[in-house]
Amino acid sequence: MKKLLLAMLAISAITFSSCSNDDDVTPTPNPEPTGMFDSEDFKGEIKDGETYTMDATKTYKLSGAFLVQTGGTLTIPAGTRIEATATTAADADVRYIAVAQGAKINVNGTATAPVVMTCVKKESEAWGGLVICGYAPTNKSDASAGAEVSGLTYGGDKPNDNSGVVEYLRLEYTGYKYTDTKEFNGLSLFGVGAGTVIDYVVSFKGGDDGMEFFGGTVNASHLVSVDSEDDGIDFADGWSGTGEYWVSINSAKSGIEGSNNGDNGGATPMTDATLNNLTVYGMGEKPFYMKEGAGKMNINNIVIGGLIEDKAQAFFYTSSDDADAAARINAGDIVITNANFVDMKAGQSKGVAGLTIGENVEANGAGNGVNKPDWMPNALNTVDATTTVFGDAVVANVSFKGDITTDLVLDANNIYILDGAVIVKNGASLTIPAGTVIIASEVTPENTDVRYIAVEQGAKINVNGTADAPVVMTCAKQEAEAWGGLVICGYAPTNKADASAGAEVSGLTYGGDLADDNSGSLTYLRLEYTGYKYTDTKEFNGLSLFGVGSGTTIDYVVSFKGGDDGMEFFGGTVNASHLVSVDSEDDGIDFADGWNGTGEYWISINSTKSGIEGSNNGDNGAATPMTNATLNNLTVYGMGEKPFYMKEGAGKMTITNIVIGGLAADKGQAYFYTSSSDADAAARINAGDITITDVKFVEMGTGNDTKAVAGLSITESANATGAGAGTAKPTWLSDALNKSYNGTTIVE
Repeated sequence: MKKLLLAMLAISAITFSSCSNDDDVTPTPNPEPTGMFDSEDFKGEIKDGETYTMDATKTYKLSGAFLVQTGGTLTIPAGTRIEATATTAADADVRYIAVAQGAKINVNGTATAPVVMTCVKKESEAWGGLVICGYAPTNKSDASAGAEVSGLTYGGDKPNDNSGVVEYLRLEYTGYKYTDTKEFNGLSLFGVGAGTVIDYVVSFKGGDDGMEFFGGTVNASHLVSVDSEDDGIDFADGWSGTGEYWVSINSAKSGIEGSNNGDNGGATPMTDATLNNLTVYGMGEKPFYMKEGAGKMNINNIVIGGLIEDKAQAFFYTSSDDADAAARINAGDIVITNANFVDMKAGQSKGVAGLTIGENVEANGAGNGVNKPDWMPNALNTVDATTTVFGDAVVANVSFKGDITTDLVLDANNIYILDGAVIVKNGASLTIPAGTVIIASEVTPENTDVRYIAVEQGAKINVNGTADAPVVMTCAKQEAEAWGGLVICGYAPTNKADASAGAEVSGLTYGGDLADDNSGSLTYLRLEYTGYKYTDTKEFNGLSLFGVGSGTTIDYVVSFKGGDDGMEFFGGTVNASHLVSVDSEDDGIDFADGWNGTGEYWISINSTKSGIEGSNNGDNGAATPMTNATLNNLTVYGMGEKPFYMKEGAGKMTITNIVIGGLAADKGQAYFYTSSSDADAAARINAGDITITDVKFVEMGTGNDTKAVAGLSITESANATGAGAGTAKPTWLSDALNKSYNGTTIVE
């Protein structure tokens, strides 16, 4: 907070101590000022008892100070433009508008015709700004002495004091500087009372703060401060009011600064701010600075982020030597709920020690995250033909981790940074809209938490991607095993005796007797760089389905460069269509443990081990319920070994229309393979439980002449198309789903 000096007033000898509030007397017609103001040379004063209404058809050239004295009224109609002229050596008078105690200003802008106060010189600090002084309480002992505004006193004992109305006003290029510690804000409110209306006010490119409250009790809503060279919005000196729908973007210092008193942090009346629906984004330091005793604050629904990279500070910040601010925190006088942190950099923290913050990644701040809210009309947002207050839309990075215990819907306008495990708890749901991107951060020595998303039994996940806007789950480190993956656990049957002991990688229980269990829906989802490895036998797949039921939808899911399998079914009854696994470092697609379902249009390309692996049970190959897979329209191409591996008892399989080939040279293995020691798999073959028809073998590779193990009958067809286009990209695989996040084509 910097000091504001209104110097060189021509009428500085006038005193105001004997004037009373207009509300205390019966209104009578007031005369116009004695001399009509010249719109081409707009300056001077409105005296006690005078009113002046500006003409919206004119542009007023503010050429000096304009003061509304006690008892005077200035009315500015919708659409009026006031344009400060540039100071020169010959004309050094500072341009500003000031309203004394007991005076009124009525800025009557509208959504389509705001009032504009600007300067011919289109840069910050070009002129002063708007100053309003009232009779409401402050905790500054020297308020009545007129400090900070030459000749203008402020403060008193009238909390309901009325200084008029300021609605739909845009202030541009304010902040004239006398010295480094004395300069104007865009809008300065000194002891302004609750009878005053402040709504829809914008500060653009101010040289100091966009808006500042020096005590008072005025409430203010729909404030926007963009590109301020000090703080975005500042309140101090015992301000006791409510602020709603505030936006502070790109401030050189703090986005919001709130303090009690610079001389006495415990001064009374204490700052007591209720702040709802805030967006605070892009700042040079101390994002929300609770300063000089802080005062009391109740903050709800705030989106905050964008602190510059080299500042390792708390987003809700107090100085370590501010004992009065610490006392407020310890007393529970600072309450912060529904905070959504975005674009946090390494070394930055959310709050100072002792401060409790309730987080909510659904919090939308002033209404639209870090972007222009719907309540901001275009006329108020448009500075000129090439300049707007809000620039291009910003994609915010939102920290994402922890338990989800109530229904949560993500916002596709954000990028979610997965900083640890996200667990959707029983009874809750996670909905991910089309186009949403989730990026797992790299595991570091400072944050070794494994990044993954898991869905408990009884919970739901709804991935609502589309062909043109798939949901993407990827990692900042673009290589296999960089993060975990997506794990879903359901109540459907499996043949694992120890299912209740927990899934392989998440520790969550799975399995049961609900064949039609519903864990939600996955449509148009791409998983990249999954497969975090705990040990050689314990690592994530891209998509792991543990006991997931047939009420769940799995359709159009891609795994790219997974460190283990692309997808794996651990029992369950879920059906899955349009699956694509490319460049997996174990198997492409794997099903086991009594999976009983239908798979259609599956593609597995370039897997380190098997293209598809299907098994019954690793402990008991004949366990029941037995794996029973119906697989139609498959492309399986490019694998390191055992192309279609029927393993650990195999189970029952009906496979039709499959294109298969590309085994690494000289493996000498059958394309449809079982181990010679797997008696249970042999029993399934002998019983006719494995049926394979319409097979097309392509590029079998040198030394790989065997199509199937002994006893397994297959029917070939040169017309088989596999997943639709042989080994090429099928038409159902959309371009958006087929491009990795960094632009790599997945299936050629």
